[in-house]
Amino acid sequence: MVALGDYNELKIAREVDFGVYLASEDGDILLPAKYVPQGAKVGDKVRVFVYRDSEDRMIATNLAPYATVGEFACLTCKDVTPFGAFLDWGLEKDLLVPLHNQKDKMQLGRKYCVYLYLDESSDRVVATTKLGKHLHNHDIPLAQGEEVDLLVAGFTEIGIKVIINNAYMGILFKNEVFRQLRLGDRTTGYIKQIRPDNKIDVSLRKPGTTQKAESDDASEKILRVLGQGSGWLPLSDNSSPEDIYQTLGMSKKTFKRAIGSLYKAGKIKLEEDSIRLV
Repeated sequence: MVALGDYNELKIAREVDFGVYLASEDGDILLPAKYVPQGAKVGDKVRVFVYRDSEDRMIATNLAPYATVGEFACLTCKDVTPFGAFLDWGLEKDLLVPLHNQKDKMQLGRKYCVYLYLDESSDRVVATTKLGKHLHNHDIPLAQGEEVDLLVAGFTEIGIKVIINNAYMGILFKNEVFRQLRLGDRTTGYIKQIRPDNKIDVSLRKPGTTQKAESDDASEKILRVLGQGSGWLPLSDNSSPEDIYQTLGMSKKTFKRAIGSLYKAGKIKLEEDSIRLV
C-alpha cells in the first residue's frame, strides 16, 4: 500500500508526455515531468512524496514538504475559507486545517503549530492545532539528562512550550533561556526533570556544565564575534541584559564573567560603553 503523506520508493512503470507513471498496489501514480529526476527511465525506482491533488487523485513529487503525516510542524496560514484554513507546507497544494480542527480561528499570515494526520473519511492529509490527543505525556521513556530534539511550539508567561522528540510536550523556563527562540525553531535540549504529574522540564544547557565551562564558551563566542567584525562591540558592564542577549545570546551574568576573564588575560580592552579586541 502507498503511504499517503509520506515518502515512498516506487518503480517507473511508463513514460508519457507530461511525466511518468509510478507503479503501486493502489494503481499508477503520476509524477509530473518537472519532478522526474534527470536520466530516470522505465524500471528505475524513485523516492517520492505522495499526496492527493486538488482533484483528489494521488500524485507524486520529489519536493520535500515541511512535515509528513505523524509529525508536528509550525506552518504559515496562506488562506482562510468558511470551511477551513490552508497552510504552506512546501508543496504546490496547500495543507488544509478543517474548521473543526482549529483550536482558535486561524488568521491569514500567522504561524501555527500543527499536527499532520491522514483523515480516514476523506483519505487526505490534514492538520490540526488541537495537539493534546497527539501527544503522549504518560509512561515517558526519557531519562534525566537525556539529549532530545525540541520544536518551539508556543509561549507562556513562564516560558516556552516545546514538543520533545515529536511525541511529548515540555517547558523551557524563561529565566533559563538566554538566546532568541521563535515559533517553529528546532534545537537540541536536555531533560531536566519529569514531574510526578508527567510534566516535563527541559533545558538548553547540558547537565553537568560547570560555571567555568560556560564562561569559557562565552569567552570564545565574544572573541569570535569581535574577530568577525571590526574588533569592537558596543557592550559593557552598563549594557542592558536585553542588548547583551540580542547581540550575543547570553545572560548579562555570563557576559560579565566572560569579559572579566578576557580582560585579565589581556585579550580585550574595557571601555566605558564598549569592549575592544586587543
